[in-house]
Amino acid sequence: MTLILKLEPDVEAGLAAMASAKGLSLDLYVRNLLKQFAVPISGTEMTPEQKAAAFEQLIDGLPEMPVLSDEAMSRDAIYRRDDGSPR
Repeated sequence: MTLILKLEPDVEAGLAAMASAKGLSLDLYVRNLLKQFAVPISGTEMTPEQKAAAFEQLIDGLPEMPVLSDEAMSRDAIYRRDDGSPR
């Protein structure tokens, strides 16, 4: 099936940048995104392997996030007051 999408230039540029970061063509990247939202018509339950593959495909579309340090995740850092003193 051929589908023509009219995207705003900024949306197209954002998708193209994400596709490039993944080493994919814009066409393939958008098709992969759309597959994530497709609902199986058969109504059958997904196998654990299919669920794992769908999850991997889903997270591949997310931007890279920095890993927080142990200090940033410490209780003191979470509950620190605006002045820097512990609560």
